Amino acid sequence: MSNLSKRSTIYFEPDIHQALKVRAASSHLSMSELVDEAVRLLMNEDQEDLAAFSEREGEKEISYDALLNDLKKHGKI
Repeated sequence: MSNLSKRSTIYFEPDIHQALKVRAASSHLSMSELVDEAVRLLMNEDQEDLAAFSEREGEKEISYDALLNDLKKHGKI
């Protein structure tokens, strides 16, 4: 195991657990390393989403109805 410093117990559905075991064995990584990487990717994606949301925070809001009308007006739908 790498520099992991905290231990947790997590529960998987049996099929997911089996798939994780197979993936770990075939990639020569531990199940913990795979789960750690998956969580890191998920949190990185969340961070990117939050950054995108912050960048667009000042944009004018438009209702769904108005959006559809604008798309129709411009021949998009």
